Amino acid sequence: MTKPTPSSNNPAINLDAGFSEIVQLIASSREKVIQAINSGLIDLYWNIGNIISRKIEAAEWGDGVVEQLAIFISKTQPGLRGFTRANLFRMRQFYETYRGEEKVAPLARQLSWTHNLVILGQTKRPEEREFYLQMAIRERWSRRELERQMKAALFERVVLSPAKVSPVVRQMAPDAQTVFKDAYMLEFLGLPPEHAEADLHRALLLKLKDFLIELGRDFCFVGSEYPLQVGGRDFALDLLFFHRGLNCLVAFELKVGRFEPEYIGKLSFYLEALDRDIRKPHEQPAIGVLLCASKDDEIVEYALSRTLSPALIAEYQTQLPDKKLLQAKLHEFYLQNSIE
Repeated sequence: MTKPTPSSNNPAINLDAGFSEIVQLIASSREKVIQAINSGLIDLYWNIGNIISRKIEAAEWGDGVVEQLAIFISKTQPGLRGFTRANLFRMRQFYETYRGEEKVAPLARQLSWTHNLVILGQTKRPEEREFYLQMAIRERWSRRELERQMKAALFERVVLSPAKVSPVVRQMAPDAQTVFKDAYMLEFLGLPPEHAEADLHRALLLKLKDFLIELGRDFCFVGSEYPLQVGGRDFALDLLFFHRGLNCLVAFELKVGRFEPEYIGKLSFYLEALDRDIRKPHEQPAIGVLLCASKDDEIVEYALSRTLSPALIAEYQTQLPDKKLLQAKLHEFYLQNSIE
């Protein structure tokens, strides 16, 4: 006679499994309902914006009529919120901004109204709007994180300073330049201007969730001071992550000073150890990131040009950049490219 397994003999465990299945169904259904409601609201606001835009352009309505419309809605639909004069004009702006954008308009429909208002209110160029729409969808940013990334001038930084990667990385992972950044904003760490490597390391672990958001959605944390043993000696890698999209381990080495070319050698050594001893057969070769307090782009270019290591050089900043200065540089960049 076979002995029953503990799980089959324990009603509480079986009940928990059934309960968990139902809870998952509820969560999945709620997410679909929220998405459907959001899609319906965006379509509603788009259509209202369309009507207001057409009637004003055709001189059937003046701007003052929109205020009358807001009053009419409030009287006929008591308790209905969100249809003030200001919001009705935002619906018009929403429609007029995207009506000719066949590629971008569907992106706007995938985000909440509050996300769209942030992007409409804080972007100046069509390509900037498209960039933040795509990033907010891909990374599933909250409104707060979207505002933080815009305040940190992510678009300007990506255009002016793309990620510095070695030729091996470009060949091995063509999408790497869209995954990694030239500079990471770590203002949330609250570090003083003068800090040690141990301070940086400790702060990143304490604020790991924020750091993962800054890195990007597909990064998964593997370990800190990750042990590697080579030739009977023990080594410790500062931070180890895995990137689901690139399907590879990503090693981070931290430096609180400026980038020095000799750092590449140590990082290459760690990557070799990861590939030989840690990497699983189905994974791609590991990529390494040297995260430094500062770097000279010319020195970085020289250091990376002939290295056989899949490495990147990035810097971290403990304070948000001067966005107005970056916007001025971006304006010059576009002017030069239009002339050329």
